[in-house]
Parts: sequence; C-alpha cells; structure tokens
Amino acid sequence: MVVPWRVIGALGLALAGAALAWQVQDWRYEGHLAEQSRLHTETLNQLSLAAATAHQAEQDKRLALEQRLAASDKTHSEKMTNAQKDQAILRDRLATSDLRLSVLIDAGSAGGCSVPATASSGGVDHATVRARLDPAHAQRIVAITSEGDRGLIALQACQAYVRALAPSRYE
Repeated sequence: MVVPWRVIGALGLALAGAALAWQVQDWRYEGHLAEQSRLHTETLNQLSLAAATAHQAEQDKRLALEQRLAASDKTHSEKMTNAQKDQAILRDRLATSDLRLSVLIDAGSAGGCSVPATASSGGVDHATVRARLDPAHAQRIVAITSEGDRGLIALQACQAYVRALAPSRYE
C-alpha cells in the first residue's frame, strides 16, 4: 500500500499543529504559574510584614508596661523607705524621751483619778485630761502602726501592679 504524499503532508501538518499548540499551551501555563507564584510571594510578604508590625506593636506595649511597672516600683520603694525613716525617727524620739505619747481621757470617766493634765502651749483642747503612755508601750504602738503603714504601702504597690496589667478592668 502506497501512502500518498498528501496524506503524509496532512499528517505532518496535523502533527506540527499539535506540537505547536502543545508548545503554546506550555508557554501560557508557565506564564499562569509564574503569575500565581508572584501573587503568592506578594501575599506572603504582606503577611510577614503584618506579622512583624503586630510583633513590634506587642513588644512596644510590653516595654511600656515594664517601664510603668518599674516607675511604680520605684515610687512605692521610695514611699516605703520614707515611711521607715519616719518611723525610725519617731522610735528614736520616743526612746530618748524627746517625745512622749499621751492619750486623751474622757473627763467624765476620769472621776477621782489623779492623772495630771499635761499643759500644752499651742493645743486646741482646753482643759483636757491626758495620760502619758509608758515608753515601752509607746514603742509597741509605734511598731504596730509601722507594720500597718508598711502593709498599706505594699497593698498600694500590689494594686498599682494589677491596674497596670489590666487597666480597663480595675478603673
């Protein structure tokens, strides 16, 4: 059987057309894949930039919180130191008899008590009856109030810490 040249030519042309179509589709597909890859890369870059911005914002918030907490801690430490100095001065004055603590006595309940009234040159109370406390008792009272003062200062520091961590809840 003899194949005519026309059939071979047509078959050749069909094969060449198919190969050319295949090549064109390959180029189009490569272009489409390149575009998808570029878009994907842009999307990843935008996500990375957003994540880095969010991370930096969180770091800035944390740094600001640490600075506020450090300032608050410094303030409360200074208050505690000042309170301790004041209490030490008060204890020293009580110990050296430079200062005496006294209590006000109700004139009606003093009755026949012979507690001498202390004279006060600048006092507001007129003719009030006062009793001096024993220095040892005065020292104990100062120690108790000192503990209370330190406790209040520590409580204020704790409250400031909690407010700094969650400001919207506790204001």
